[in-house]
Formats: sequence, C-alpha cells, structure tokens
Amino acid sequence: MPPISPTYPLHAARALALHTQGLTAPTPSTPDMILALIERLGGIQIDTLHVVQRAHYLTLWSRIGSYDTVTLDRLAYDPGERRLFEYWHHAASLVPLSAYRYFMPRMRWFKEGNSQWYQGWLKKPESAELVEAVLGRIRHEGALRAADFEHTEARRGAWWSWKPAKLALEHLYDRGDLMIANRVSFQRVYDLAERVLPDWVDATEPTMEESRRHFVEHAVRALGICQPLQTAEYTWMRRGTARPYVEALTEAGVFVPVRVTLADGDIHEMVIHRDHCDLLTQAADGAIKAERTTFLNPFDSLFWAKGRDVQLWNFRQSLEAYKPEKKREWGYFCMPILHRDRLVGRLDPKLDRKSGVLTLKKLYLEPGIAPDGELVSAVAGAMQDFMAFHKAADLTIEHSAPAVFGKKLAAAL
Repeated sequence: MPPISPTYPLHAARALALHTQGLTAPTPSTPDMILALIERLGGIQIDTLHVVQRAHYLTLWSRIGSYDTVTLDRLAYDPGERRLFEYWHHAASLVPLSAYRYFMPRMRWFKEGNSQWYQGWLKKPESAELVEAVLGRIRHEGALRAADFEHTEARRGAWWSWKPAKLALEHLYDRGDLMIANRVSFQRVYDLAERVLPDWVDATEPTMEESRRHFVEHAVRALGICQPLQTAEYTWMRRGTARPYVEALTEAGVFVPVRVTLADGDIHEMVIHRDHCDLLTQAADGAIKAERTTFLNPFDSLFWAKGRDVQLWNFRQSLEAYKPEKKREWGYFCMPILHRDRLVGRLDPKLDRKSGVLTLKKLYLEPGIAPDGELVSAVAGAMQDFMAFHKAADLTIEHSAPAVFGKKLAAAL
C-alpha cells in the first residue's frame, strides 16, 4: 500500500500562502524587486476607488512598506523602463510583459467577437466603422484619451452607456490593437500596440490551451496552497474551463494533493505546486514564519481565490464600496489587518488630502482577538508607515470596536 500522506497543520498552510504572496517579510523597494514581486503574483489589480492610495499602489505597500510610487509608474508607463502592461488578469491589472504572449489568445478571443460585453454593440452597422475611425485617429495623431473624442449624448452612468468612442477604444484594447501607453490623472492614454510594446517582448502566440495551462499553473504557484478549482478565480477563468487543466496538471504530478487541517478544524484536500513541497515542509517545521503586520486593500491578490479567506483564516473579506451606505457593515473601503499569520481586524480609512488627516471611520478587531500590548504596538507601527506613505500628518479614529483598541492605538501613535 502507498504510504499515507501527512496531514499538515493550519499554521503551515497559512505560512505557505502568505509566503508565496510576499507577505511574510518585507520586500525591498528597488525596481527589480518590485518587478520580481509582481511576476510572482502574476499581476496587481487596478481599481478606480481613491479614498486612500489606489489598489495597485496599496498591494505593493502591504509587501514593501513606504516606497516611491513613481517606481511602479515607470515600470508600467515609461518607454525606457517599461516592464509591465495593463490587461485582464484576475480583473483589470498591471501584469508583467514577460508573460505578454500568454495573454495573446485572450486578445484573439476578443477579436473574434466572443465577449458578451460587446456582441450587441458590434452588431450595429456603425460600430465597425467607428472602430476603424478611432484606430485611424490614433494611428495618425498619436496616443489619445477617451476625452479626446467628442461626444454629445448624456452619460447614463453605467459602463455600457459609455460614449461610443470609449466602447471602441476598450474593444481595441481588449483585442490587443491598442495598449495603455500612459495614465494622466488616472485617465487611460491609448496608443497602437506596436508603438507601446518593447522590441524585446516575446510575441510568439501560444494556443489557447497552452495559455490556460500556463495561467492555471501560475495560479497555484502564486496562491501557495488552495483547493484545485480556486485557481480559476485567480486568473480570470471559469471553474468549468479550468477543471481539465487542473486535472491534467495533477495527473502529470505538477500539482501535488496534500491533506490540511483548515480553520473549521476538519481535514481537507488541497493542492500545491510540486516545486513548493519543500516550502510546505519548512512552513510546518516553523522555518518559514509570517512576521509582518500590515493592511490589505479589498482588491489584494491574497483574496482572489474564492472562499480561501474563510478556509485559512475564518475571515470573510467583503468589498462594500458598491453597497448602499445603510447596508455596509464594515465600511466603504474596508482593509483587513494582517498580524503575523492571522487576519485580526479591519479598518475603513479615508484620507483628506488637503488637511493631511487620515480618518479611520471604523476600526474593528475580530471576535476573540484581544488588544494586547504586542498587537497594539505592531498595528501602530504599520499605521505610522501607512500614514507616511500617504503623507498624512494626523490620525482620527471615529469608531472602534472594542473601544479600548482605538484608545490604545491612538496612545501608541
């Protein structure tokens, strides 16, 4: 009989998950190290919310601490230093140009009209003409924003009600004809892919099957440990689409099934990448430890795999920005508090950029977490760095539960 595989403890699964996500120890803020971190993660999500720094900057701050955001901007938009580009990963993301070729089948998928986002609009006779007109303007005039195209119709508020030129720009971007050359006041600046894509980038297009296999395998590397089909959410794929690739990679021995005691106290089967077997053993032995205290934005890649927050941390991450205010429990931009290997609380920050005051509209500890001196000191240290990153001179706490946590944190600061 084959030997029974060991059952790994919860702390080992947590440590491996945090380690592969770059959250066990600080990452140096050099361009090379930032690029290596993003390559490890596969991408960092971009979002429009701006109550504090935007999501892609915060994802790096959680792993680096205070850094100059210009470094990331240069990696994404400086023609001489460009190593990243904007495209669809888990969602709209900054992704490494080293992986550009694996996104090309997705671009072709859009070009062939498979996306339901555009099917109705593309059927209109005037749409094809508009697409060519928009492409022609950029070809002759250079990089342009959506605002550079005239539009007289009233905007109705939803993305599918964008002005026609914006739809054309997004369609051309999705199918790879255009790339994002820059951002001005966070507005996308579109240009021809041939003028944005560096010469050194490998643009040899793989098959869709090769592309999907690549993304599924990378998802397990980046997640560290997960249930097999959680790879799908990490990489903008349906679970049914990911299933045969997960099964094939498991059959080939690339994914290794492991037994883990999860937060519910039961033993579950998860998978790791075969290259991480030694890392899991080290995590179980305590050689890999989670030692950071930091705050995670709602779009952080740690939460991309659906359900893993509850499985590993008994913590349900929630984005409430798009809920009516009366229905919010945790706050508009709730950021989980990571302390060592546990998610111990949440805070809802808002920065007043004119006054330099950072307000915690809500501050919570999870049930059973005591605001002892060690925790308060660690959170205070992270908060000082968070304030420095935002150039905030003062902190206000409007609501804390328990109240003593807010009082102790204010005193420590």
